[in-house]
Amino acid sequence: MKPIYLDGMTTTPVDPQVLAAMLPYFSDRPGNASNRAHAYGWEAAAAIEHARETIATAIHAHPAEIIFTSSATEADNLAIKGVAEAYYSRGRHIITVQTEHNAVLAPCRYLESLGFRVTYLGVNEKGFIDLAELEQAFTNETILVSVMAANNEIGVLQPLAEIGRRCRERGVLFHTDAAQALGKIPLDVQAMQVDLMSLTAHKLYGPKGIGALYVRRDRPRVQLAPQLHGGGQEQGWRSGTLATPLIVGFGTAVQLAQERQGSDIPHLWRLKERLWQGLAALGEIYLNGDWQQSLPNCLNVSIGGVEGNALLRSIYPHVALSTGAACSSEKPTPSHVLLALGRSPALARASLRFGLLRTTTETEVDFALQQIRHSIQELRQRR
Repeated sequence: MKPIYLDGMTTTPVDPQVLAAMLPYFSDRPGNASNRAHAYGWEAAAAIEHARETIATAIHAHPAEIIFTSSATEADNLAIKGVAEAYYSRGRHIITVQTEHNAVLAPCRYLESLGFRVTYLGVNEKGFIDLAELEQAFTNETILVSVMAANNEIGVLQPLAEIGRRCRERGVLFHTDAAQALGKIPLDVQAMQVDLMSLTAHKLYGPKGIGALYVRRDRPRVQLAPQLHGGGQEQGWRSGTLATPLIVGFGTAVQLAQERQGSDIPHLWRLKERLWQGLAALGEIYLNGDWQQSLPNCLNVSIGGVEGNALLRSIYPHVALSTGAACSSEKPTPSHVLLALGRSPALARASLRFGLLRTTTETEVDFALQQIRHSIQELRQRR
């Protein structure tokens, strides 16, 4: 028997309807959208544009503002490095947050090596930035602010509209990594005054290997320096043959997420509440992040009195989870997100991140709770 999968923040299984939509474009419809010389190319191009329109509609954008990439990581890199290169003459200062995904932090560190200055905002004990601190961080050299919509470890939702307003008032571009947020919370690039938004398919039951970057084309018209050069696809911003099956899958996944939000979101909140109540009853269980302003499918807890790696090993045969720490050895590095919240290294290591799926059942949650509670009690007895 395979373990129960509760690691949906890492990735999600492809929805059967998404797979069905993709399959013809692997075989019966093999056209290259860049080749308009025959019907196969027209067919591929039409399918891609339909997906582009679906994704744009979901975030209140124009289809021409959606640029397909291989992942949200590539989208983050294109946004951050592309803006840095295009606006180099205006300034060399970027603002981001200590709790960002490494797909944002690593490009920022790279730009620092080239002479850019990066301000890394701290967060409070629940994971939120201080808007006053953001205000103080702006300088005449600031060209970009990058703050993720929903944190990938603790699910906390940052106040995008407030951040966007402050950036717009200063003529500074605003980028958000919304990889975890798409399909789970309302996203409106107009109301939130977002200029660049990174997206991906595999966090909402779509295929791996496809992402997108929203790039505002009006008021202001955002300029980017391409990071890939070649055939000039995607308005010259991202060259490379478009992956028609993956793009079709991305569009279908977004469409399903939009259609199912009314049923999926309440279901996920009920499961999250059930999971939290079952864990909290043990005592010394600490919620990481905020309960209200967070994703409905994400729960991150630190567990007192246990060693994190031992806990993961003890529950793995029954439940597939991840921890807030990047476990690459017997002594995992504590999560930079949890440390930023003020957790001790020991509690940061002894954390569990639950990623609930739309297909997760109460029976599965109860079984997982039974296994986890047993493991925690057993490990605590060995103290």
